[in-house]
Amino acid sequence: MGTTYLKRQKEMKRLEKQREKAERRAQKKLANRTQDSEPIEGQDSVDNETSDAPMARPSEPEQQN
Repeated sequence: MGTTYLKRQKEMKRLEKQREKAERRAQKKLANRTQDSEPIEGQDSVDNETSDAPMARPSEPEQQN
């Protein structure tokens, strides 16, 4: 096998690894975004709990005559 063939194989392997690494980075970034924006199902969060107190309704605009 010639040196050129080996260099080409090495370069192709390097590029493949680079693509795979970029893909993993993108997936991890996407997973972090979805995890930050949406609570995980099955977990109770203090922020998601509702209290027994009724919620205040916004006041309706007063009509002028």
